[in-house]
Amino acid sequence: MTTTPDVAAEQAAAMLELARAYHRTVTAPKPFEPGVTPINPAGAVFDEDDRAALVEAAMEMRITAGRSTRSFEAAFARRFKLRKAHLTNSGSSANLLAVTALTSHRLEDRRLRPGDEVITVAPGFPTTVNPIVQNGLVPVFIDVELGTYNTTPERIKEAIGPKTKAVVIAHALGNPFAADEVARLCDEHDLLFVEDNCDAVGSSIGDRLTGTFGDLSTVSFYPAHHLAMGEGGCVLTANLALARIVESLRDWGRDCWCEPGEDDKCLKRFDQRMGTLPHGYDHKYIFSHVGYNLKATDLQAALGFSQLNKLDAFCAARRANWQTLREGLDGVPGLLLPRPTAGTDPSWFGFAITVQPDSAYTRKELTDFLESRRINTRRLFAGNLTRHPAYLDSEFRVVGDLANSDVITDSTFWIGVHPALTPEMTQYMIDSIRDFAARKR
Repeated sequence: MTTTPDVAAEQAAAMLELARAYHRTVTAPKPFEPGVTPINPAGAVFDEDDRAALVEAAMEMRITAGRSTRSFEAAFARRFKLRKAHLTNSGSSANLLAVTALTSHRLEDRRLRPGDEVITVAPGFPTTVNPIVQNGLVPVFIDVELGTYNTTPERIKEAIGPKTKAVVIAHALGNPFAADEVARLCDEHDLLFVEDNCDAVGSSIGDRLTGTFGDLSTVSFYPAHHLAMGEGGCVLTANLALARIVESLRDWGRDCWCEPGEDDKCLKRFDQRMGTLPHGYDHKYIFSHVGYNLKATDLQAALGFSQLNKLDAFCAARRANWQTLREGLDGVPGLLLPRPTAGTDPSWFGFAITVQPDSAYTRKELTDFLESRRINTRRLFAGNLTRHPAYLDSEFRVVGDLANSDVITDSTFWIGVHPALTPEMTQYMIDSIRDFAARKR
């Protein structure tokens, strides 16, 4: 028996309504129990629209990149007022694509080659730095400021040497570094600039969003971040030549730009000569880069597209939670509290706290206490990356000392500001930290 389109549409509508009803059932709010309910440092917020979007894509078996992917890429690029966004399977892959794109032969004399130096910061997440090493480039590590946890244009300028060809830096915990000044510095010294915006979607410098200052910028959609796809990332740019390179590298290294299922959009599919291939070799199978397959799927994109509608509300909640913590913890002895970089409006990823060296307690004592109260903490990612076993045999250069990076390694942690936190949770975190500090006087 053949199912008619009308019957199929009715069944699909019924399934989506069931998905919404199921969501309401399984996400019914539960009362917060201090010391029992875990307070996570990060977490995604999903509503019934998100669940329905994901179910709809699954029902239609859109298991590769397709219309949801293209819709999300277009909408996300518009959000940043940039020309192109390419969805990837993770933020780490986005960083790999962005840095690898700078090595493309299509950049001619500007391309990065093995041995060229790339300025970055010592404390951070490793996948900002790993693509530098993986491409045979040399990281040049510089220090950051305590409080903002970002580096400064002055430190970057000091690190520029005869082999320096690029700058790759992340905004720390949603707090922008001075990307506007860094972009000008890169222009003056003919350096390429990758802006890792994975933790800072919605942050701004003046009236301009972070992620719009670099030649390329990257975003992560891991559940800890501002928008969640489960796994996912994105590379954005205003430069169509760079966008074409990113797309090629993401899509196996192929030269063809037709979407899957499309053919001969250029009208030259069988009328080109590249490399030493015969004239007319099928352009869909000509490869101009040593690439990867780092695409995402429509399942991820459908969820991300639904999440995108809530981005402003998510960012507002992060700012409000951060401000509540900042005001509530003001004056606690022994703590250095975070501050925004001058001239910025951060969409915070987390609330960083550094235990001062003259404090009556250590970072470990404080975090152990918080963990015992089910307040989960995180370190500021890797701390000083130069001290990790992964990089001990890698070539790198250090400019200046890394004193603050070492302080971060020993004495800095962060707690959550994500939209899933309730006022009761943020107040419990404040009360717990104040209670602990009072006991140590």
